[in-house]
Amino acid sequence: MGTATEGTAITPELAAKAERDDLLTLGVEEEYLLADAVEPRAAEAVDAVFAELPEHLRNVVQHEYHRTQIEVASPPQLELDDLAASLRELRSEVGAAAERAGARLIAVGTGPAAGPNARIVDKPRYHLMRERFGDLSPGQGMCGTHVHVSIPDPETGVQILNHLRPWLPVLQAATANSPLFAGHDTGYASWRSMMWERWPTVGPAPYLQSHEHYLTLVADLEASGAMLDEGMLYWYARLSASYPTVEIRMGDVMPSADDAVLLAALARALVATLLREVRSGVQAPDVAHPLLMAAHWRAAHDGLEGLNIDMATREPRPAWRLLRQLFDYVRPELERHGDLARVTLLMGRLREHGTGAARQRAVLARGGSVGEVVDWLARTTRGQDAPEPI
Repeated sequence: MGTATEGTAITPELAAKAERDDLLTLGVEEEYLLADAVEPRAAEAVDAVFAELPEHLRNVVQHEYHRTQIEVASPPQLELDDLAASLRELRSEVGAAAERAGARLIAVGTGPAAGPNARIVDKPRYHLMRERFGDLSPGQGMCGTHVHVSIPDPETGVQILNHLRPWLPVLQAATANSPLFAGHDTGYASWRSMMWERWPTVGPAPYLQSHEHYLTLVADLEASGAMLDEGMLYWYARLSASYPTVEIRMGDVMPSADDAVLLAALARALVATLLREVRSGVQAPDVAHPLLMAAHWRAAHDGLEGLNIDMATREPRPAWRLLRQLFDYVRPELERHGDLARVTLLMGRLREHGTGAARQRAVLARGGSVGEVVDWLARTTRGQDAPEPI
């Protein structure tokens, strides 16, 4: 629910290099759950973790809505290597601070283990949200991934939002990482997605006529009381209220830094591909909102291991095949940004091991408990079970 911190502003040098080479910058925000050091339940330890953070991280780490959560924001980057290094450092440093505070950092969409509903963080904005919207966010916290990709101007950004709409369900499927909630398998690959949809402004962005149309909708939604401010515009893709970026934000937080890097690289290549279409005058397909909602539901239910909807034919197809189709579509921009080799390898790993939801269920299928799932998540979050870094 938070927004990027001041430490994530792009430097003038990086902006100049991006403009000179006609490349897009990207950054990632990740929300994590804090678990008890011994038990699998969530722990209201965020203030204790903050007290243990190194000073140099305090401008890129922030509170989230619940006291069981913490959020990080990588600096904007051009090179995927730099983004990967930043995310690994953030996970490692915040994870170490959590251990010093008697907790564990886990990258998971919802609390896998049973436990009491978490209290909200003591901030005026969060208290106002709780007062107005009531118990729309029960449980131990919902944790997502937000990818920021640079755009030249808001008007172009709105057109990119239109073009993004058909592609986001399959990216959501690839992020699925919350099959367990309160100690049982929900039957969904992303239970966070289903819980998140309770909020009144969550869902696909509408088809937008212009930036003026976008601003009018934001103002109307604020006036309606459905959100306090633009920060509560929870569309699956939106214009950042703080930075010149498109923010893609429909996915669960993913188990490993490599998972997040793959999502970020695909998102940047997709935005870059769509930017070229906008500049060429290609009209975005006006996909029917109910079909988009069905595709996002399917992504939450099946993840990448089942089916999703091919927006061109409106027929169900294997979600993995649709992700491969997206990869082929954006391949020229992956190559132009220097990301193709890394993304090809990460796609292979995703195909082999499955989404976070599939990997959590694999732990259970081997006779493991919810506690062992949380143990696996804690190790994977900090890269302790991961293959060699790419």
